[in-house]
Amino acid sequence: MRQVFVFMVGTAGSGKTYLTKAFSEWLDFKKLDNLTVNLDPGADELPYKPDVDVREWFTLADIMEKYNVGPNGAQIIGADLISTIANDIKDEIEYEDAPYVLIDTPGQMELFTLRKSSEILLEVLGKENSVMVYLFDPVVSKTPSGFLSLLFMSSSAVFKLNIPQIPVLSKADVLEEGELERILRWCEDPDSLYDDLMKESERVLSGELFHMLRELGLFRPLIPVSSLTGYGMDDIYDGIQEIFYGGDDLERIIY
Repeated sequence: MRQVFVFMVGTAGSGKTYLTKAFSEWLDFKKLDNLTVNLDPGADELPYKPDVDVREWFTLADIMEKYNVGPNGAQIIGADLISTIANDIKDEIEYEDAPYVLIDTPGQMELFTLRKSSEILLEVLGKENSVMVYLFDPVVSKTPSGFLSLLFMSSSAVFKLNIPQIPVLSKADVLEEGELERILRWCEDPDSLYDDLMKESERVLSGELFHMLRELGLFRPLIPVSSLTGYGMDDIYDGIQEIFYGGDDLERIIY
């Protein structure tokens, strides 16, 4: 059975961990076997019980004591150490043989997207079976410059990891209706974003960044989701089906 690896990626506080939990519960409801994987050695408490947990091999406290570094240095070392246990992680995942593997990446996005260890993990698991769900933080997304910055960061994650991406607007339930409509309009009508961007600030750099991203075709519709209500989980599922199964419903394939 083919295993699909779904990497939850986004800036700190964007809701990766709770989306991992919510999407896993949605798959459970649909009777689709899945595994959850925690890659953050510094996680104190998780709202779900991971099936594979990097803290089984090392924790942030372990790293701080062994290498005599502070929390920030320990996070970087921990991110790099993942490459040393990539095959162990793969073995535990393959033992369960679930069709979906949801991977909760470290809180600080750059610890996953910019480190060589992440490329090694992707190669071990299989890039051809991997997809990234990128979370746009709703608070940052409310301003034109904030939205443009997140679009740039999501694009950089695609360039660095070189796997398909499903962009989602996380915690959509915290936005007012007008705010949500405006953000979704910016995705579908980039000209409206440019107009609002120029109203916010006439900085040349912002305009140049906008035009670069637009010319590269990096504006794509966002999927609004809510880990609290479960809204949008079916759209994430449909996005994965479209990438890996040409739109065929995996539930029908298995059952």
